[in-house]
Amino acid sequence: WGTPVDGAGVPQQLVVLGMGKLGARELNFSSDVDLIYAYPEEGETQGGPRSISHQEFFIRLAQRLGNALSNITGDGYVFRVDTRLRPFGEASALALSFDGLEDYYQVHGREWERYAMIKARVVAGERQAGDQLMALLCPFVYRRYVDFGAFQSLREMKAMIHREVQRKGMADNVKLGPGGIREVEFIGQAFQLIRGGREPALRARPILAVLQTLRESGWLPDFVVDELTVSYRFLRTTEHRLQEVADRQTHALPSDEGDRAQVAAMCGYASWDAFAQALEAQRERVTRHFQAVFAEAQDNGGGELWQGDRDALAAALAARGFRDAQGSAERLTAARASQRYQNLPKDSRRRFDALVPALVAASAATADPDATLERGLTLIEAIARRASYLALLAEHPEALERVARIVAASSWAAEFVTHHPLLLDELLDDRVLYAPPDWQAFARSLRTLIAAHEGDPERQMDVLREQHQAQVFR
Repeated sequence: WGTPVDGAGVPQQLVVLGMGKLGARELNFSSDVDLIYAYPEEGETQGGPRSISHQEFFIRLAQRLGNALSNITGDGYVFRVDTRLRPFGEASALALSFDGLEDYYQVHGREWERYAMIKARVVAGERQAGDQLMALLCPFVYRRYVDFGAFQSLREMKAMIHREVQRKGMADNVKLGPGGIREVEFIGQAFQLIRGGREPALRARPILAVLQTLRESGWLPDFVVDELTVSYRFLRTTEHRLQEVADRQTHALPSDEGDRAQVAAMCGYASWDAFAQALEAQRERVTRHFQAVFAEAQDNGGGELWQGDRDALAAALAARGFRDAQGSAERLTAARASQRYQNLPKDSRRRFDALVPALVAASAATADPDATLERGLTLIEAIARRASYLALLAEHPEALERVARIVAASSWAAEFVTHHPLLLDELLDDRVLYAPPDWQAFARSLRTLIAAHEGDPERQMDVLREQHQAQVFR
């Protein structure tokens, strides 16, 4: 069939992405491997008796590689191979060009695929081509802005898994069940999806490395990281022992008494009851931390502060100490009737509806509620088209309260944040916001951020602007 070559006549190689636990170097005792096959460029093979398309060539090669890994011989097999994580799953070609992969993820990529791509690693192929592919996929996985919408996406994914667990009676599944391995991974990977675009250190693949980074950056307290690390190791050890009993890929606790006794002994416990008690304690701990990270802001009502007619709004505002209740009610009514609000996507409008009553309540606690509401509402309207900023304030009520305090104190600060909404992230941590400047630490951090985007001067300039704006704001 000849050789697939690029436009310069250089031979091309198949590039193989290892996903999941293969990508993160976290394989189980009896794992399958999730692979995605790719090649650099389309074209026709050269130099052979016959010529075929690059895609057909690499599909044939991928099939042979898969067979070499998974076919059972007298010596057993290497790995079971799963290729269903590729774009469009089994409905698509087994191997796709780099351009094809990039187009798919930019146009059709779904949130669960962003999550899956966190652990993607080039496990075979030419290194430079592999680096090129990972660079193409990076903007899909890691947004250039702080993406708090990932919390809701992962909540929905977890809810879907929970429904499936209940439907199939999988409560004893140490991977997918309550307090299982997946919940630990979701905690770390939520922060990766949210902040990985701006903090390259969070792009690690192994979950334990991610948890340590979250400790070092202050996003998770020491005791949370310590407890999650212990629980994760316990759950993974249990997972290995379950698979060692029969050398099969299982995550379910056994019902057979003999198997139970064997698993308990392999985990270092004298009886199944003692092991089960220890396992339950670890799972309860994971669930507690998972719920703390993914807790949704409570809806405290307040519909009369947004959804009512103008007179009802004015009465509600007057009752909360607004001096120009009629004028503020007219401002709220105009915002709700505006094209900007009416044209918001469903999720963004839902967040907007939750934020306005919270903003009214926060404004009422300031010296000039009417001015604070006007400035805060102008800010929320300005960021409404960026779902990630709405999500940031919706996920962090304390940040909205800080917004209210700051815009109440300073019209300049209100205008500055409105023009540079990326600075909303600065409002999440009082330790950072009010700490005296440490210019040496800032210089080290800035050098690290600039180095992370070597070869991309446009992004480096963006980083400089963002960091400059953050320091001015502080």
